[in-house]
Amino acid sequence: MSAGTGTAHAFGRHRPASHVLIHVSDPHFLAGGARLGGRYDVEANFARTLAAIRAVHPHPAAIVVTGDLADLGEPDAYRRLRAAVEPVAADLGAPVIWVAGNHDERPALRRDLLDLPPTEEPVTGVWNLDGLRVIALDTSVPGWHHGDLDPGQLAWLAETLAQPAPHGTLLAMHHPPLPSHLPLFDILELRHQDELADIIRGSDVRGILAGHLHYSSHGTFAGVPVSVASATCYTMNVALPAAEVNGMDAAQAFQLVHVHPDTITHSVVPVTDAATGNYFSEEWLDRMAALTPEGRLEAFSRKRGR
Repeated sequence: MSAGTGTAHAFGRHRPASHVLIHVSDPHFLAGGARLGGRYDVEANFARTLAAIRAVHPHPAAIVVTGDLADLGEPDAYRRLRAAVEPVAADLGAPVIWVAGNHDERPALRRDLLDLPPTEEPVTGVWNLDGLRVIALDTSVPGWHHGDLDPGQLAWLAETLAQPAPHGTLLAMHHPPLPSHLPLFDILELRHQDELADIIRGSDVRGILAGHLHYSSHGTFAGVPVSVASATCYTMNVALPAAEVNGMDAAQAFQLVHVHPDTITHSVVPVTDAATGNYFSEEWLDRMAALTPEGRLEAFSRKRGR
């Protein structure tokens, strides 16, 4: 079974993905399982997300959760989130990479989610996933909602990146180093972006995973692709004019990240119960695999009647 596709078949020009990651963001758990704002059942939404994660890939290299793990930083919220995620991660054989966000509180996050001393130290880490390096940065600022990276964390990142990894590096952070067309997010943007860009340029960083926006977005920063995952709790209704965008209990999604030797793709996976067709299957793939490349084109590419 290929680590990239979940199947032994590869029919295109690209080599199979070396790694597949699950990118989730902004669960915003609350103590006691309370609804967010009295409206959003964040635990039920997250449970549906975890069910979709179980189905989408049998053995992801990691589950990356890019911040706002808890809405108010309550200890019980972290314990509840941990209890929800860890059994799924164990079943899939995947480590969980927790990233701090602006709604998180470092002491409770460190103690109740990571079993670390409850200090205000940034929540950072490095994971070696069979040659793919993932670095978690902490862009949270205690007492504030905007993002920042202090000189100590920037120096640590530069030192870590000095030695490249076999499959390159992904950075995971909460505040994306991208503009938003929604004014409210630009007020809360990441600071010291120029300093971060100077460190990333010329390094082996191949991509940045982020959250914070509650809608999917993509761009580049210092020549590196940035992919923002939507939220699991609620999303922003970007179908409205920018000044009128607010939250809605719909369009929750996560991302399926395929790391290929020459590129990385980020597929938005909607968490939905919509009816689905049944034409394609493992049996169909096996039939295609039994054909030559020319036979596959004849069977599937040729327009009938032409």
